[in-house]
Amino acid sequence: MSDCRTGVRKNASSTGGEFPTRCLLSESRPVIKRQRAGKLLALFTREVQMAGSISGYRQRVYHFLFDQHHKSGRRCEALLGFLALLSVIVIFIESGVGTEYQLTYEQWHLFVWAEFFFTFIFTTEYFLRVLSWPSPVRYVFSFWGFIDLATILPLYVMWLWPEIGLNYLFAWRAMRAIRALRILRLLRFMPALTSLWQAIINARHQLVLFYTFIGIVMIVAGALMYAIEGTTNGFNSLGTSVYWAIVTVTTVGYGDITPHTEAGRWVSSILILIGYSVIAIPTGIITAQLTTELQQKRKRRQCWHCHTADHALDAKYCRLCGGELLPEKGE
Repeated sequence: MSDCRTGVRKNASSTGGEFPTRCLLSESRPVIKRQRAGKLLALFTREVQMAGSISGYRQRVYHFLFDQHHKSGRRCEALLGFLALLSVIVIFIESGVGTEYQLTYEQWHLFVWAEFFFTFIFTTEYFLRVLSWPSPVRYVFSFWGFIDLATILPLYVMWLWPEIGLNYLFAWRAMRAIRALRILRLLRFMPALTSLWQAIINARHQLVLFYTFIGIVMIVAGALMYAIEGTTNGFNSLGTSVYWAIVTVTTVGYGDITPHTEAGRWVSSILILIGYSVIAIPTGIITAQLTTELQQKRKRRQCWHCHTADHALDAKYCRLCGGELLPEKGE
């Protein structure tokens, strides 16, 4: 038997085969309760860290705009993503139709009102996100803060300084291109990109080493072609020769500059063969890191009921006890 007070376990056969079930349960229950309490504390600590300083309506707005685990948050993100995609389509139609056809004032008026509508929606969203975030300044200077602000500024700039669009064609095109960045809002629907980005960060040393080697090859090949072909065949400078090497090694081959000598063709053939590694090697490096990252995420998906780990990333319930799994950060 097992003495509950001293923790000494005796042989069950010496007591007639009676197994100390009650005593073991009394010992394990406090441990299980503490473990479950720790898991729940970790879950709620995450929410407290993000929304602890938010109260009342700000907390409701926060969950509505940022929390994709709630149905209302998912619906809000879907609506905003649809509006972002629709606004980008309108921008492309405006740029294409306005260039090919002479639009009337009423037709241009439709595009202007559409831009007013989208800018009003996204401006309201931007200020709500800033006000509902626990640290508004941090959100303003975050990646998404810059994207949200940049996509609503063009209309206000053109409204306050209309002479920019009239006198500077490049500025007008730049404003139109910046508005097209609203397509980046769709990245909020892709939390799996966090794993891909983490894999790229983990493989950064190998990638920097590989692309440094490719850069050296480009410079050497460009210098060789400049010496072999010369200005008579289009290789007018070292910069032009390196440009040709980059176009060749990426297997693009614009054809604006081509080698005419036998030695130049040999160099271009070697570059074409090297070019296949430009895609294959980084892909293999990133894939290996991505596989490792996904395996680590599976191991971190531990059931707080029975402590079973290694669950699928899209699993919602434990494969052993059926308990509900806690969402991972970034899902």
